[in-house]
Amino acid sequence: MTNSMNDIRHSKCIFMIGSNAAEAHPVAMQHILYAKEVNGAPLIVVDPRFTKLAAKATEYVRIRPGTDTAFLMGLINYIIQNDWHDKEFIRTRVAGFEEMRKVAAHYTPEVVEDITGVPKEQLARVAKLLATNRPGTVIWCMGITQHHIGSSNTRACCILQLVLGNMGVSGGGTNIFRGHDNVQGATDVCVLSHSLPAYYGLKEGSWKHWCKVWGVDYEWIKSRFHSKEYMHKKGFTLARWYEGVIQEDKITQYTPIRAVVFWGCASNSQSQYHKLKKALDKLDLVVIIDPFPTTTAAMCEKDNVYLLPSTSQYETEGSVTSSSRQAQWRYKVVDPIYEAKTDYEIMYEFVKRFGFADKFYKNIKQIPEDVTREIARGALTIGLCGWLPERIKKHTDNWHTFDIDTLQAKGGPCDGEYYGLPWPCWTETHPGTPILYDISKPVAKGGLPFRARFGTEYTYPDGRKENLLAAPGVANPGSEIKGGYPEFPGWKTDPNVIKEALRRGMAPFGNARARCYCWNFPDPVPIHREPLHSPRADLIKKYPTYPDKPDHYRVYTRFASEQKPELVKEYPLVLITGRMVEHMGGGAETRSNKYLAELAPEMYAEINVKVANDYGLREGDYVWIESPEGGRIKVKVKVTDRVDERTIFLPFHFGGFFMGRSYAANYPEGHQPYALGEPANIVTNYGYDIITQIQATKEGLCRLKKA
Repeated sequence: MTNSMNDIRHSKCIFMIGSNAAEAHPVAMQHILYAKEVNGAPLIVVDPRFTKLAAKATEYVRIRPGTDTAFLMGLINYIIQNDWHDKEFIRTRVAGFEEMRKVAAHYTPEVVEDITGVPKEQLARVAKLLATNRPGTVIWCMGITQHHIGSSNTRACCILQLVLGNMGVSGGGTNIFRGHDNVQGATDVCVLSHSLPAYYGLKEGSWKHWCKVWGVDYEWIKSRFHSKEYMHKKGFTLARWYEGVIQEDKITQYTPIRAVVFWGCASNSQSQYHKLKKALDKLDLVVIIDPFPTTTAAMCEKDNVYLLPSTSQYETEGSVTSSSRQAQWRYKVVDPIYEAKTDYEIMYEFVKRFGFADKFYKNIKQIPEDVTREIARGALTIGLCGWLPERIKKHTDNWHTFDIDTLQAKGGPCDGEYYGLPWPCWTETHPGTPILYDISKPVAKGGLPFRARFGTEYTYPDGRKENLLAAPGVANPGSEIKGGYPEFPGWKTDPNVIKEALRRGMAPFGNARARCYCWNFPDPVPIHREPLHSPRADLIKKYPTYPDKPDHYRVYTRFASEQKPELVKEYPLVLITGRMVEHMGGGAETRSNKYLAELAPEMYAEINVKVANDYGLREGDYVWIESPEGGRIKVKVKVTDRVDERTIFLPFHFGGFFMGRSYAANYPEGHQPYALGEPANIVTNYGYDIITQIQATKEGLCRLKKA
């Protein structure tokens, strides 16, 4: 997130695509509605479904699922063709514009209408709104990311803002609302399979850096792995770990997975859930660490499950990171009840039994403060150096001294600092960086250029060379170099280099141009590729997917071999999933709350009036929804015009049923949730992003049968 939720109050235009903030992020709506109602900012909502957010829109755009890149590139092309692009911003701070322009030219209003279903007149209207109301913000969520070309979707959003010159300014930016509390923090410390904390990757130098931070011997860490090859190899992802057990697709792993730990994680949030259940029943060990017995616990029918009760957020404390890159200190409100232990205690018990507590806690004597200090000491790449627990607590204690519009403190003990010290916060006196890539302020005062990550020059396939550093005269105030410059050698591992860069008024990671052309991606410029399971068989040949990808996070991943034009004949309806305001994630906590369960007690499927009539269905009838992979769920019908005649919507928060059968008796006595239902992800289709392997839950196919 380049800006912040509060900064949306300064936006002159709000473009939301694949986001239903009214239900998924209701607190953030105060800033969105402030910009709309006070500033008069147009609110553009792009979504296959008429959501509660769409009801607030100035312009609602109904788009065919899986066609976001085509729509975005169409907007970019129309803006360029009408000479509305920010030429000076592009000239001085953008690389690869000409290569991108050539690709975007294909996406004429007529082509976009054919692909997306969005009328060409509406495309033109939206493009003009974006061009005439600047700065504008672009906001997205899982409706953009959870596609097999999700990485192209996000890049197209960024390119749109570069073309408009909306980056590095208040009211602009690309702003991704995260789905859960502290998702940004979990990402930053990389609770993922492909990198060490702070996005260092898995190279030998990265391991040696963190070994130095942890105070442990590199050779000892290396000895913990099966081999050095696996020390540097990406692991299974959350989306497909179960393939390491059932092996329906070939895995690149020396042994199948035999145990899994779900730590605050809802398995029913994962696509093709019926395959995940196969894995649960094959594993030797399933451990669930959660305040509530989850759907996962009920789904396991083998005597291999251990429930470890953990505390809620109110019974523990520590630092968390918001979507806006802000640190916040969460204080303990009450002591834990019954046998629940904090995550810190549970981790200690594990580490002690594994026999390396002396190494694990070498720098950690005071919990959780020393944990935060250790992260700050190591995470130089994102500039967490200034995130001392004392500073974070001071911000939380004095939140009332921060301005709601600028997030900067006016007087008091935090005077001049930005709330939560948004990263990068380069030193112990740095105020934080409220807006990424803002060159109007000195780096030491929260300004920042684009990062230089890919060298100083690039030669394109046609032989053209381009300077990748910012143009002469483009730099933050006070910079010793009045223009672009490469990164400072050693800044990722030496905080003294960072301090020296700031002393010179410069960013340690350099001053570069943002790239429209990413040569290290499968598609250097984002292009439309038809969903793997497409309702438009006629477009598959014209816009095919990628070749299959072996060893994609240790699993053979199908792309071209999975894209079957004939599939739509048997599965004619498009399936999408999303959130409800009453429930959260997998729903373990919210469905166990009797008041929320009273508001939203049942799983359902939103079906268009015409579809209901064609299938002989009425409101409240039960239907079977079936996926091409063999998943099926039995749910109630909600007849509505929120979805069109080709689309079915399912909320993904439910659990406790499985393919028509109740698993209520499998919960521990007295712990059955008040609201039970079929997990929507039983019928979400096969499909994973080409870069991240995030699951594609927003572009599948299904069929209906009356129950």
